Amino acid sequence: MQIRIVDAFTDRPFAGNPAAVALFDGPPFPDDDRLQRLAAELNLSETAYAHPLPAGAEADWALRWFTPAAEVRLCGHATLATAHVLRETGAASGTVRFATLSGVLTATPEADGALTLDFPTAPLTPGTLPPDAARALGTEPVGVHETGPNVQDLLVEVADEATVRALDPDLRALARLDGRGVIVTAAAEQPGRGYDYVSRCFFPAVGIDEDPVTGSAHTALAPLWSRRLGRERLTGLQASARTGVVRTTLRGERTLLSGHAVTVLDGRLRAGL
Repeated sequence: MQIRIVDAFTDRPFAGNPAAVALFDGPPFPDDDRLQRLAAELNLSETAYAHPLPAGAEADWALRWFTPAAEVRLCGHATLATAHVLRETGAASGTVRFATLSGVLTATPEADGALTLDFPTAPLTPGTLPPDAARALGTEPVGVHETGPNVQDLLVEVADEATVRALDPDLRALARLDGRGVIVTAAAEQPGRGYDYVSRCFFPAVGIDEDPVTGSAHTALAPLWSRRLGRERLTGLQASARTGVVRTTLRGERTLLSGHAVTVLDGRLRAGL
């Protein structure tokens, strides 16, 4: 089985978020235990598994995502990576439809080489951050939102970009929160630098201490900042050590996520494993 590692939401290698992509010839997927073990072995924030669907199905490919510890309902960077591999290998062209736990998602190539994902917008509702979680983050929030069934994170607004960049949270304490984890965000200090807001994402409960670039988080960040800034189209910078850029377009119940991807490794799993 061929396995490729793709850096997503970046146009240069060794930046953005690396995802492993494994394509199978057809259904069904191997058993879940094998998929989970391979994801743990690869030890990236997500490994994507896909296989083609028969003609007449609701989508072109079935797609699943696994962290080193669990299967997840929605993943942006590994979807972008999968679409990139399909296009790069000639397995698909034009818009590709994926059947996933979050419904049918599409990936469309753009003229500049980017890919645009069509994802469900995360519904935002007022939330609270438990006192021990605020202590774990090391800062007081200025706003907290719950993000709905697909994302299942707490979206925490903090005072400014500098606070986001300086966070050094107690990950063991954050792992005790319900849901996947915490998205922390603030407005860009200098919007003229090419991005409108910053974020960082911490998901220790699913085996990811800090996710380098999180497409799914931007389905919650896009409605928050589009309302605040009065624009449908925005650019988010995820300020992890690797950094990455996600362009977002809010379309009501759907959010478009656009970015580039670069293949950095192409290998093969040994026979019998």
